[in-house]
Amino acid sequence: MRRLLAVVLSLAVFFPLPVQAATTAAVFPSVIIGENFPDPDVFQQNGTWYAYATNGSRGHVPVATAPSARGPWTVRGNAMPGGPSSAWAQPGRTWAPDVHPNPDGSYTLTYTAWHKASGRECIGAATASSPLGPFTPVGDQPLICPLDLGGAIDANTFVDTNGSRYLVWKNDGNAVSKPSTLWLTRTTNNGTKLSGGNTALLTSTGIIEAPDLVQRGSRYVLFYSGGSYTGCNYLTSYATATSLTGPWTTASRPLMTTATFDDHVCGPGGADFVQDKVFLHGWVNGARQVYVADLGWANDYPVVRGSRVRYEAESGTRNHCDVRSNAAGASGGKVVAHIDFTDSWTQNSVFAPVAGNYTVHVAYANGSATTATHGLVVNGTNQGQVSYPVTGWDNWKQSSASVTLKAGWNTIRLTKGTAFTEVDYLEVQ
Repeated sequence: MRRLLAVVLSLAVFFPLPVQAATTAAVFPSVIIGENFPDPDVFQQNGTWYAYATNGSRGHVPVATAPSARGPWTVRGNAMPGGPSSAWAQPGRTWAPDVHPNPDGSYTLTYTAWHKASGRECIGAATASSPLGPFTPVGDQPLICPLDLGGAIDANTFVDTNGSRYLVWKNDGNAVSKPSTLWLTRTTNNGTKLSGGNTALLTSTGIIEAPDLVQRGSRYVLFYSGGSYTGCNYLTSYATATSLTGPWTTASRPLMTTATFDDHVCGPGGADFVQDKVFLHGWVNGARQVYVADLGWANDYPVVRGSRVRYEAESGTRNHCDVRSNAAGASGGKVVAHIDFTDSWTQNSVFAPVAGNYTVHVAYANGSATTATHGLVVNGTNQGQVSYPVTGWDNWKQSSASVTLKAGWNTIRLTKGTAFTEVDYLEVQ
């Protein structure tokens, strides 16, 4: 298995420390389909939004529509009422649908189904003249079915800027105690036949699945889910490359987890990144419901509103203060210290997907004999202060404050207040 190197970014999602004092203005993802609708695949066409899900009580491929990304969404029923191809697939377990419009006005659905001959999962294709279906299976054999690698699941359509069409998919190595790889395979322009070989993108001995490939400028971003889908340990992460063939570099931390959403979404996964939104599922009362969140791109790296993003204090700019190295227990071992003078400040540039209210969480240690403060200056304007209860030196906690940010890049400056505090990092949520 090729071992992937983690990129050390100043922009990264993290798992939060305990918060000492919280003033929350964060906007978390909101539920838009309040019933079981796992693994959402979403696209927009001619003013209508369409969403498709893994099989459930609504049928083999539940389909929903809405006039906007945030709804209201209406579940329309079953987009593939006849089910997967009876020539090779058993009914049921029709998972992870992906629907994509074709140049001729038709639509192609790729889906995962249960291969009758082997009992493994394989990928099939179906077509329809309407995005609502009915989709009819194509051929009497699976489109992708590497049984020696455990089968295939979770196909995702990607069209490059030159019009070349691909499927990104996973060999189900987890089913046969082998590594799992996310693969890239060229297809015809309607996605119903393969027209090229397989290129390995990412490999893992753990769970890596539900890929979604996006191109941003000269950078490719490959999103995927990890952890166990059955609970709150499910998560979404990503890797980047400047070429479709790699090398791919994994993000230093996951993009979305239960913890980065402060437990407001349980097991955020199965995500689909569309325009300026991300659609994902999370567990609610035993069902995987669909959420939507605002999505932004900080220098072509993804930022999801409501999911904590870390900015190391020492990576910013400073005046009349110092970076202290070898700080025990601190993130990266470095902190900003000696913010002790009237002209002392430390400042970071932070990114907001949309304008609005956010929460900034400051990781700090206060060894003073009393509660300390820093002034809080956002884009050159005073927005109050951050208060730090006593913790002792090198005992890192978090304190939080509400801020108002503009869309895009902002500056957050901490200035000298009362008593003395060292700053490890800022988190924006």
